[in-house]
Amino acid sequence: MTTLNPRGPYSPEEIERLYPSNLQLQLVQVLLRHGERSPVSPRFRNAGLPAHWPYCSSARRLTSVVMSTTDWSQWDEIKYRRRLETFGPDDAPVITTGPKGEIDAICQPGELTNKGRETTLTLGKRLRHLYVDQLKFMPHLIADADMIYLRATPIPRALESVQQVFWGFYPPSTRTADFPAPTILMRSPADETLYPNEGNCRRFAQLSRAFAQRTADRWNDTDDMAYLNKLISKWMPENSKRVAVDSHPRLSGVMDTINSTLAHGPETRLPKEFYDTKLRAIVDKIGVEEWFSGYTEMKEYRELGIGALMGDVVGRMTGNVEINGKDGLLEIGGNDKSLGVGRGGEKNIRLSLSGSHDTTLAGVLSSLGAFEGEGWPPYTSHIAFELFKRKNTQSDSFSAEKSAEARGAESSKSPGWLASIFGSKSNSSTPDIARKPMDQLTRQEKDSLRDHFVRIRYNDKIMQVPGCKAPGKHFEGDPSLCTLEAFKSIVDKYTPKRWKEACASNLDQPTFPSKPEPAGYE
Repeated sequence: MTTLNPRGPYSPEEIERLYPSNLQLQLVQVLLRHGERSPVSPRFRNAGLPAHWPYCSSARRLTSVVMSTTDWSQWDEIKYRRRLETFGPDDAPVITTGPKGEIDAICQPGELTNKGRETTLTLGKRLRHLYVDQLKFMPHLIADADMIYLRATPIPRALESVQQVFWGFYPPSTRTADFPAPTILMRSPADETLYPNEGNCRRFAQLSRAFAQRTADRWNDTDDMAYLNKLISKWMPENSKRVAVDSHPRLSGVMDTINSTLAHGPETRLPKEFYDTKLRAIVDKIGVEEWFSGYTEMKEYRELGIGALMGDVVGRMTGNVEINGKDGLLEIGGNDKSLGVGRGGEKNIRLSLSGSHDTTLAGVLSSLGAFEGEGWPPYTSHIAFELFKRKNTQSDSFSAEKSAEARGAESSKSPGWLASIFGSKSNSSTPDIARKPMDQLTRQEKDSLRDHFVRIRYNDKIMQVPGCKAPGKHFEGDPSLCTLEAFKSIVDKYTPKRWKEACASNLDQPTFPSKPEPAGYE
């Protein structure tokens, strides 16, 4: 529920089993939850919990871009220290202080804390150990970030977390002296699909409210809820003094404050009753049902909540197979020197890092039928989608140990940027199958996906998609390695054609399916 306690690195025996010699790793896409943060809103001040937390030391050393002259090509940076101000007596402004009178390093609501930066930095180091040191999949030294797709939601803690992970994966000592600024992709909130976007998808908001209400109806009058009320109702607001799924704050808000306080120091702790083991288990169980049961039960819920993101994930896989730039290469600029990026001559993205949220990770896994029995995703949790190709000949192998200099020399022989978009003579006839459903593919198009496999790792745990267990749907002897055809078929079923149109549709339709629509099957 709170800070993740990661397992140790894979042993040599585990590496040999998980990454067999007859499979070649092609692409890794990581969705990561941001690190530890302050609560998104102050709660339980009547229980002695300070409203302002002194755990954001980055506020002492912030930097912004400023224009240094009236020439728009000239830019500079201003460094500054942030202090927060609030209302005082008679609404006079006063400086916000922490529990011990601190005036610096005070966090905004929901801000990534020092602890959150530490754990996301550590995640980057763990990923580097696996994909650089153990597997030799990514190069030890890089001269640019052309092979890395970086993305974040518009919420600052997600952006800062992906930056910390990148820094842990490739610290300055592993980048050349002239390493250019990497590209980080973002969207406006209205277009965001890297988290379930209730605020900009009316039909999804309608469905999520219905499932939340169903959870309230199921749990509010149970013995489990009575247990919660016995322990902590006395700290609920005076106008209710009641804990419920739909109380104020909601039970999920209570969980948020419990998790945030557990991740930080003793100056920002709730009374001990909030940390009762049974209480936390009940809160977690109900929270998972309220927020994620819709993904496991309803196709439309999956389609609107997480389907667009999963379509992007699969699209990058097929783009990698086709080498057409639609694995994310075009978004970051490819090897277009006119954009000031991309000197490595890359033709494919090899690593994707996306800063997201707990609702992203649990929504993704639930939509694949792979979240059963799991608790709420802890801070700095991550999902790694790994794409493999069966090795047929020695020429199929790509040596990930090539240095950045070797890759640069190779670029003079590789197709130009326009060729990567429109196709060279050798690949101009290759169809784009990213968003084309499997049942509409030609035999030639299906053949292009053959001998490719997908594995999902969640916090280094191997996850299983139920629809991949059947014979012919996975790599021989390992059901966790789903064929790309089967994986794409499963995701195709809930990838929206036009997400915004779907969000404005069916508003007068029932909010629960008329028959079971289980997740994780074709």
